[in-house]
Amino acid sequence: MPLTDVTARQALPKDKDYKLSVEKGLYLLVRTTGAKYWRMKYRFAGKEKTLALGVYPDVSLKLAKQDCERARVKLSNGIDPSQIKQTQKSLLKETHANSFQSVATEWFAMTKPRWTASTAGKQLWILEKNLFPWIGSVPLTELKPTHILTALRRIESRGAMETAHRAKQVTGQVFRYAVASGLIESDPTRDLSGALAPKQTRHHPALTDPIKVGKLMRDIDRYQGTYIVRALLAITPLVFQRPGEIRQMEWQEIDFEKGLWEIPATKMKMKEPHIVPLCKQAINILKDIHPLTSWGLFVFPNERSRKTPVSDGTVNKALRNMGYTRDQMTAHGFRAMGRTILDEVLEFPPHLIEQQISHAVRDPLGRAYNRTSHLPQRIKMMQTWGDYLEKLKSGAEVLPLRQSSL
Repeated sequence: MPLTDVTARQALPKDKDYKLSVEKGLYLLVRTTGAKYWRMKYRFAGKEKTLALGVYPDVSLKLAKQDCERARVKLSNGIDPSQIKQTQKSLLKETHANSFQSVATEWFAMTKPRWTASTAGKQLWILEKNLFPWIGSVPLTELKPTHILTALRRIESRGAMETAHRAKQVTGQVFRYAVASGLIESDPTRDLSGALAPKQTRHHPALTDPIKVGKLMRDIDRYQGTYIVRALLAITPLVFQRPGEIRQMEWQEIDFEKGLWEIPATKMKMKEPHIVPLCKQAINILKDIHPLTSWGLFVFPNERSRKTPVSDGTVNKALRNMGYTRDQMTAHGFRAMGRTILDEVLEFPPHLIEQQISHAVRDPLGRAYNRTSHLPQRIKMMQTWGDYLEKLKSGAEVLPLRQSSL
């Protein structure tokens, strides 16, 4: 009796695997587990062989018969269908190994140790959310500039110009890695120069008028949020490092005796260790919060999980709660605030200020200053800065900003 779809569906497992014959070598293999597999028995070059044709019911009886017939046509032409299937699998595996997603993932894993955790997260987000869905499965050898531009246009169309340009940059880095690895001959993103609309230069809003800075300091002092966030807010203008560096501050990095915060290279954008002088006001804030968080790793731990620091948007959220819009002040804006006032009001040398905010600074001979260069001068500068902010907070008379000579 020929096998029907009903018979196949109702076939129950037994103590041993068994076969239900169909025709022309095709049969349904029923396992003891209840799983059912289509198989085709045939002979090639004098040897008996078996070809797997899929799993029932994903592959129906009708489709299994059609696949069997195609395999028999190959046999009649002297072609082993099993060998063809293995070749197709190998090609598919090779294609996947050299797909954009596969190579980009390899590049990301190799490059990740050079980045801060924040940068790595942004790069991964660009890959996973903005590139992989559109070009991830395409082999590198088949990706043309037009394919890449289409993916970038999708990002551009939602108004994310900065992300579009970053995605183009990341794509180029992946291709250059592939070129260096011998997978492709050239980087197709080179032909996309000028293809995207220019990105708008983004400036971090910052308060630089001393009167407004004084009000900000008083608002921070009266902040009604948690003690941890209040301390984070209070210390941010006193050190004006990058927001990610401040929120990830660890107790082991603080030297109370010397009044220094030593940030390891792994946390720094430029991958160079950095020393931040702490004024008396900053030290007092750290001493106040020490009994509350010193049992853990981070100075400003996340209240939901003390093994992690406060979230990336904590300072900005607190500023919004205090009534400051994103066009008035941001967490990153404290850097611009310190940089501007130290230069234009307190008149400190620009190279000391640039060193303090961990920008690359070179001496007259072109050599980069190391982390201890001008440390005594920077210690003095930061204490002057701390005292100045304290006077602004108290409402003392302040000097106006110098008028630009431009």
